[in-house]
Amino acid sequence: MSERTDVLVISDAVCYVTIKQMETILKQMKRSICMIKGKSAGTGFFYRIINENKDIPCLITSNQVIDDEYIKENKKIEISLNDNEINEDIILSQEDIIYTSKKEEYDLIIIKLKEGKEYMKNINYLELDNNIFGDRFNENESIYILHYPNAQNAIVSYGRFLIYDENKYGKQHKFITLPDSSGGPILNLSTNKVIGIDKGCIQKNGELNYNIGTFLKDPLQEIKNKNNKINNQIKNDNLYNDFNMEIKEPKCILNYHTDCVLCLTVMNDGRLASGSRDCSIIIYNKETYKPDLIIKEHNDYVNCIIQLSSGILASCSWDKSIKLFNIKGNKYEILQTLNDHTDCVNKIIELKNKTLVSCSRECSIIFYIKDNLKYKKDYQLSTNGRCYRVIQTKDNEICYYEEDNEDAICFYDLLERKVKASISNISYGNMIMITKDLLLTTGYHKISIINVNNYKLRIIDVSGSGCIYGVCMFNENMLLTGDKEGIIRQWRIEGDNLILVSKKEKAHDGSIYDLLNLGNGNIASGSWDRKIKIW
Repeated sequence: MSERTDVLVISDAVCYVTIKQMETILKQMKRSICMIKGKSAGTGFFYRIINENKDIPCLITSNQVIDDEYIKENKKIEISLNDNEINEDIILSQEDIIYTSKKEEYDLIIIKLKEGKEYMKNINYLELDNNIFGDRFNENESIYILHYPNAQNAIVSYGRFLIYDENKYGKQHKFITLPDSSGGPILNLSTNKVIGIDKGCIQKNGELNYNIGTFLKDPLQEIKNKNNKINNQIKNDNLYNDFNMEIKEPKCILNYHTDCVLCLTVMNDGRLASGSRDCSIIIYNKETYKPDLIIKEHNDYVNCIIQLSSGILASCSWDKSIKLFNIKGNKYEILQTLNDHTDCVNKIIELKNKTLVSCSRECSIIFYIKDNLKYKKDYQLSTNGRCYRVIQTKDNEICYYEEDNEDAICFYDLLERKVKASISNISYGNMIMITKDLLLTTGYHKISIINVNNYKLRIIDVSGSGCIYGVCMFNENMLLTGDKEGIIRQWRIEGDNLILVSKKEKAHDGSIYDLLNLGNGNIASGSWDRKIKIW
């Protein structure tokens, strides 16, 4: 028996939404929207601006519900959640307005909220889909309007299931709606992200109509053009940096290694550390980027360095060893050397349960556990080929890359200690989790994105890149890659797809082996040309 669906017919178009899908959306939205009583009654939804120092909780709604004039008069607004379980009266000031526009095509206000209030507890913050704002919807793409159906009982509505009308395009799409839905979020059912804001209102002839306001892309460009400072707390927030971070010239160039830079990490105290084919590890002053400490304890290439949750710095090398260091300011001591591998160690990671994991060219992965302040080998996993990369994908799952006749990535269950799934013909590069469900791997002229729940694969062609080695997240919506040709590319994450935003040609004179988000708004890149550049 097929899964039951709800059906809504608009003109000759039919939209099918499964009951399961609908229940999932409503559960996700339960503490994402609120009823607002202000200038008028309507709906609002919660969103976080991600700033380098802190997250800024925001409320987005329509100017029909709250506008700057209403706030200027110091009038209170009432927020209600969960069937009137929580009611909060708040008074806003002009300083709390992040952005407002009464233009017909936007009609929204974004206000900053104070944390610590009762109504802010356990809020589910929605994601904005800034990839399609200002563009057409795909034909037959379904959208979902979420709102409180009236301003009295605060019960989450099933909203309306709508179909894109191919005869209407641009910034305005009109459908039947309710007046009290003004300010509610419009979701794209394929991504569960907000694509617009409901502008429900009653026309003079008594008819109800609905417009999707495309409120993200163009207003934020307008903010940039007018050099609107918004607020010192958030003037560099990701609300617009998500899609137009521009890589220009490096802020500084570090030229202290005598051979190519293979790996980078940022330490708990904010200092950058690098490993090189010159067999050394360098830790840099975070203010001057001059070396604070140079460690020369390996006898061959340093392939990977990480700082463990305990503060210990771990490194692995072509010399077949893993070394553990205690770093104190500008001094260090070797705590332990692990010599269990018989070929070069390519990658080390720390699992969530504090297990240390290493992979090697000898076709094996070793799991180490801590015993009396020392690490000891717990067990060893044999792979079908040389193992170059390993990453934790779930609490009880790792993924590793093995080079054999089929060049596969394998998903290994840590509890059952067996391979659950494998995908062949994935060329060697790097691995990173871009969301909790999506694994991204890089390789020769391509990027692969795998859903770790169903192992569904999407391949993205990156012609002219050679092998893509370096990869890092800039923020939750933006990804950076570095390749054999010395090019840094900036990608926008759109569901399980990537959209190329920009690229920096000749960022380095040779392969970019690693990219690192320093957590302070800067990116570091390490290259075959022996240099580290801070962008």
